Amino acid sequence: MATFDHSGFRQAITDTAGTVYRGLAADVLAEAAVANGLARRTASGALSVTTGVHTGRSPRDKYIVRDALTADSVWWDNTAAMSVEHFDRLLVDGLAALAGRDIYVETLFAGADAAHRFDVNVVTPSPWHALFIRNLLIRPDEVTGIPGGDPVTVLHLPHLIADPKRHGTRSGTVIALDLTRNLVVIAGTAYAGEIKKSVFSLFNFHAPARHVLPMHCSANIGAKGDVALFFGLSGTGKTTLSADPQRPLIGDDEHGWSDRGVFNLEGGCYAKTAGLTAAAEPEIFAATEQANTVLENVVLDAGAVPDFADLSLTENGRAAYPLTALPNVAPGGIGGTPSTVVFLTADAFGVLPPIARLTPDQAFYHFLSGYTAKVAGTEKGVVEPTATFSACFGAPFMSLHPSVYGELLADRLEKSGAATWLINTGWTGGGYGVGKRISLSATRKLLTAALSGALDDVPMRTDPLFGLSVPVAVEGIDSALLEPRRTWADPTAYDRAAEKLVGLFTSNFEKFGDMGEAAEAGPRLQVAAE
Repeated sequence: MATFDHSGFRQAITDTAGTVYRGLAADVLAEAAVANGLARRTASGALSVTTGVHTGRSPRDKYIVRDALTADSVWWDNTAAMSVEHFDRLLVDGLAALAGRDIYVETLFAGADAAHRFDVNVVTPSPWHALFIRNLLIRPDEVTGIPGGDPVTVLHLPHLIADPKRHGTRSGTVIALDLTRNLVVIAGTAYAGEIKKSVFSLFNFHAPARHVLPMHCSANIGAKGDVALFFGLSGTGKTTLSADPQRPLIGDDEHGWSDRGVFNLEGGCYAKTAGLTAAAEPEIFAATEQANTVLENVVLDAGAVPDFADLSLTENGRAAYPLTALPNVAPGGIGGTPSTVVFLTADAFGVLPPIARLTPDQAFYHFLSGYTAKVAGTEKGVVEPTATFSACFGAPFMSLHPSVYGELLADRLEKSGAATWLINTGWTGGGYGVGKRISLSATRKLLTAALSGALDDVPMRTDPLFGLSVPVAVEGIDSALLEPRRTWADPTAYDRAAEKLVGLFTSNFEKFGDMGEAAEAGPRLQVAAE
């Protein structure tokens, strides 16, 4: 790990800054943001902010410093490289950009397991960004075990515009990570998600060396101590399905899986708010009304009440709140060894079954594939689903080659004996525009059956194209739903859509190069659907 003098570097920052505010209470940070014209209170007391032109992450502006540690280990096909010289100039200019400015310093922790913890120091001139990261990481008063760990410093400079010639960047926006020194510089963007994901990217690089699997997933725990993991890209139901009143939440986004079990990297939630309602997601909705929850790019009506149906600012509206805002949370953010692993996908092609059990080889294949399908949008009345593949269900944050994480997962699955399920929360009876979305109630029934062990010994059929084991019958579920081809009015149209999706899977997997037997666990075009 890094031997960089973080304390000396932090002192250099504070020596040149104006007033330094350290570890302020949430209320104080919120009021400072309002007083400075950076935020406004909602009717319930939450904090409403906007982030300007950047309403989401800027993956093309993310860089990792190429040096002796990273040159032969980082997955360079997935991220741009920055020279040490360019990064050092960025550091110098970052310090200069803070000279004379009031700054807010938050000392927080990432990693509920003390053996795998980061000591994270975030420096920012923005009080609401300080509140944001305070809500999302682990606060000092919640630390258990030995406090502290590997030091990380994040220099957050939304007001600094990078110079491509001087800093080696593509634009005026930059998210630069020095993995050797555990330093992060963020400039030219006010989107707060960059801060939390930078910490996750550092964890993703260092954790495998300690035989810890970093995971972009949610996790909860049952009454018998049975832990379940939920992997899935945006829109697949990861946050919704893991928020179960009968199963306390360990965390909703970032975790590690060590020899001792699962631990949350964070101490908060960063939930999407598009279309949020109290009826569908009461716990998350209630959290958005708590004092000092940060609502990012959410439209307020004339009465300062959030309008989650209004997506005029962005479809990526977010709410950042501490886990303590939820009523049913696992104490300490830790759990034992998982017994169930769930891969979620929202298949807009209407091809995949609503649930299927995966073999270990299939789990490896689908983990590396990280598939979902999104609706591209309407143009002159025509809507086409678009396949999205994100390795390990979080490619933008994976610093190493996906096979590193895939092999770690395979090892964990073999040792734990955890059952792995693929659950499709997408369409049935046809693709988007023809079929309909699988109901949340049906998905919950299928998930409950999988978690309870009710599907362990039921008869299964083998999907002819994907080779997946699909239950023939599940109590309370229409058997036709379990066999997607039967739900289509035109079975030959299903065959065409299925063969298209198989081809997309195959083409995507080729980018990983020669993966040997792993590729054999994928679907096969040469097998015709019956």
